Amino acid sequence: MEQQLSANISRTIQTKLVLPPDTNHMGTIFGGTVLSYIDEIAAIAAMKHSKKVVVTASIDNVNFLSSAKVGDILILEGVVTSTGRTSMEVYVKVECQNLETGNRTLNTTSILTMVAIDQDGKPFPVPSVIPETEEEEALFKGAPLRKERRMLYKNVNGTI
Repeated sequence: MEQQLSANISRTIQTKLVLPPDTNHMGTIFGGTVLSYIDEIAAIAAMKHSKKVVVTASIDNVNFLSSAKVGDILILEGVVTSTGRTSMEVYVKVECQNLETGNRTLNTTSILTMVAIDQDGKPFPVPSVIPETEEEEALFKGAPLRKERRMLYKNVNGTI
């Protein structure tokens, strides 16, 4: 029987403070900085699920929905929402919390594909995932379509 793990096994939450070196000339956080945080938390979530080292195979999308400024707190949450044989789709949500008001706004969402690898750098099989929340269930159900889209882009790479 195939091993299955709860999505909660992979759930990872990180908190980051937006500092002046993280920001652009408008005083808002660089998109690349947020992207780096997203890649890191996705890797950690995938490693917790697979118990293996992982590499980033793709980033399906990154939706920058609001900005964060110096002094804001970023709350990142990553969770494995679907798996293939050796790959894991990870959903990452970034919220921005204003320190003074405590108000939170959705800052960024992203879906990444991470691949587990063995000590020789070869892809390694991963357990399947059991979604736990309504949001995870919706992401789980949409995973086959996203995978199909990824494969389409992979097959036309360099021809567009």
